[in-house]
Amino acid sequence: RIMEAARIEDVIGEFVSLKKRGANHIGCCPFHNEKTPSFYVSPSKGIYKCFGCGESGNVVGFLMKHEHYSYPEALKWLAARYRIAVEEEPLTEEQREEQSERDNLFHASEFAQKYFAGLLYGDELGRAIGLAYFHERGLGDEIIRRFGLGYCKEAWTDFTDHALSSGYSLDVLEKTGLTIVKEGGRRYDRFRGRVMFPIHSISGRVIGFSGRVLGSDRQAAKYVNSPESDIYDKGNALYGIYQARGAIGRADRCYLVEGNVDVISMHQAGVENTVASCGTSLTAQQVRIIKRYTDNVTVLYDGDSAGIKATLKAVNLLFAEGMHVQTVLFPDGDDPDSYARRHGSERLQAYLRDHSENFLMYRARLAGDEIQRDPTRKAAYIAEIANSIALVADRQEQAEYVRQCAYIFKTSEDILSNMVRRAMITARQRQQQEHDREAARQAAPQPVPYALQAGTSLDTDVAATGATQAIQPPPLPEGFVPPPDDLFLPNDGYTAPHQDLPSLNPAEPHEAQIARLLIRNGATEITVANPEAIPGNSDQPETITERLADWLVNDLLNDEVGFDHPLYRRIFEIYAERVQKNMPLPDANFFAQSSDLAMRNFALEQMLEPYTISPRWADKGIVVATPDDRLQKDLVESLYTLKTKKLDQKIDELRRQLREASGDDEASELLEKVLLYQTVKHQIEQQLHRVIGC
Repeated sequence: RIMEAARIEDVIGEFVSLKKRGANHIGCCPFHNEKTPSFYVSPSKGIYKCFGCGESGNVVGFLMKHEHYSYPEALKWLAARYRIAVEEEPLTEEQREEQSERDNLFHASEFAQKYFAGLLYGDELGRAIGLAYFHERGLGDEIIRRFGLGYCKEAWTDFTDHALSSGYSLDVLEKTGLTIVKEGGRRYDRFRGRVMFPIHSISGRVIGFSGRVLGSDRQAAKYVNSPESDIYDKGNALYGIYQARGAIGRADRCYLVEGNVDVISMHQAGVENTVASCGTSLTAQQVRIIKRYTDNVTVLYDGDSAGIKATLKAVNLLFAEGMHVQTVLFPDGDDPDSYARRHGSERLQAYLRDHSENFLMYRARLAGDEIQRDPTRKAAYIAEIANSIALVADRQEQAEYVRQCAYIFKTSEDILSNMVRRAMITARQRQQQEHDREAARQAAPQPVPYALQAGTSLDTDVAATGATQAIQPPPLPEGFVPPPDDLFLPNDGYTAPHQDLPSLNPAEPHEAQIARLLIRNGATEITVANPEAIPGNSDQPETITERLADWLVNDLLNDEVGFDHPLYRRIFEIYAERVQKNMPLPDANFFAQSSDLAMRNFALEQMLEPYTISPRWADKGIVVATPDDRLQKDLVESLYTLKTKKLDQKIDELRRQLREASGDDEASELLEKVLLYQTVKHQIEQQLHRVIGC
């Protein structure tokens, strides 16, 4: 009901100034700075697409991206706007138990945060020890309260006793990690004698703690963090994200620091778009949380060798997710916290602004200086830089890195470019291996998905209805960040890479064109030669009509032509399965609602065209062929071109084998195959020239 009622042009029109252009609406994209409008909204299709930055989705996806809502929050916003009552689905007994246990963990964590914060101001020891420590670190009372900081007494069971007397069970306290229970029933507070830093989810709920020791016991760990639980996954949490998320979106930049106090000091200094990883090195999940708000990250790790190593690892993760990475190196002996305390807010912000530089160029300069002192390490440094450059998605940006780094290292651009290319191939092979392993895992017997337990066939219903079935997923875990515009459609075991590696395959553009034709015109009837027709026999017509997808799939399968690009291969496999099983064909809507970002964006590009043919051409008597007019010619041209590229690949591989042949017999056999493929390629090229010239 919500999706049927929501008018995408009205909703987006509340945030973006739109003007009607033909069947669509157009405006300046709210997700990147532009002066010429390239942001299109299609009311008939219910989607938006920016042809400048590539952002796309439906009305729910827009609210998730623009307002930083979760999927349920976006739906509830729309429901309230269109006055649709939202009734929660009744939970099963098992779901109620799971939800109750999670709620108990949340309640216990929030109770603990309030208790620790209360001790900081309401207890004599809390003021003398905990509050005094924060004040010594230069933190004011306002920022202390904003982050909910606190203090846990040195006594062994002070908090545990208080929580038990307040009605919380020992089992819940143990599961949150607040209390440690030993064999024999001995128990004690995990965070005793520490100042407390609560960790919040994106929505602001307390999910865990980090405690810093204050005593002089050198055997005690400096920081102790909550263990992972049903509500806390340290690899999927960022310290300060709840307080920073709005500022990150407004500034379109995130500052990434190492420690909790660094985060708080930066916020106090007015740099509120700052977060840190939670007691672990940066993870891909944490990067994706940041990417929900911005693509621009500035890393503020320490400048010592350990800090540089940690920064390099983090930066490679950021590059792999398509982020743009800067870094700021503080003066010797300083970090964000100490610099902010010594110089104040204005000096800190000015320093960040004036000393920010591209990380790869900073790393290349640093390595170049070290090479001058130790030339034997040159190859290792160049390989390190090449691996990082290989992760950059933009080809022009990548080429500029190669040019500047080659100059810094005093090496050939061709050598560095080849190293980058090899690193990209290795990365692609690794992705393919991971995909194959995942496919094998998916092929194993799996538990029945939640959505199918109620008897709903996702595959059949999606194909029949254009992927608009109201499928209810299991409750989302607190802190889980759903992918934008995820309508919980099956992913069929396919996970595309988080960035498209630059094309290394000459056949890839033609694979993409075949995928476009299938999505746009798969169900279109075309006229093809009748394979059963006999010359001179009028009983069998020379031509027949057939769906484009049927003819194209069967032709490629008969010639054993495969796809190398994982996205286009998966699209073809979906059509091939439907054709062979005589099932309804998927359309663009099916792929546009996929949970895979690359597949969804590719489909949305096919659904929304930024240009239309002006009727003035017809007024002047000029006939301009439309894509529909050229369909049959484009189909045959794309098919023949793809086959020639695949034959080139086979011929190149045979020639490589020919150079490595161990004997005359093997060489002769390989040469025969080369000549055969060349003959077939020549025949296809002749047909292709006739098609192009017709």
